[in-house]
Amino acid sequence: MDFETYKNSVAAAAPPEGLGPAVEALWWDAKGDWAKAHHCAQQQEGDAEGCWVHAYLHRKEGDLSNAGHWYRRAERAPASTTLEEEWETIARSLVGTGRSS
Repeated sequence: MDFETYKNSVAAAAPPEGLGPAVEALWWDAKGDWAKAHHCAQQQEGDAEGCWVHAYLHRKEGDLSNAGHWYRRAERAPASTTLEEEWETIARSLVGTGRSS
């Protein structure tokens, strides 16, 4: 799936089948369901991609200390962009690269 298809899928009631937990977390976040997004992110917190999404979600929540923990686990510097820009950066990085499922 390419990024535009993924982004447009947010208009649907449910995420596309076959998404990995981190990419599904971003999908639920785009739908405005932080709790469901966080639950999905927790399913993939054992790798850098999952940790990156987890960091983003805690940054969005406003828990910068917890976000910092997850950025460190992802081996990434805390984002200095807007939340919207960070969401797109992460999604573009994970979608269509074989890491989305």
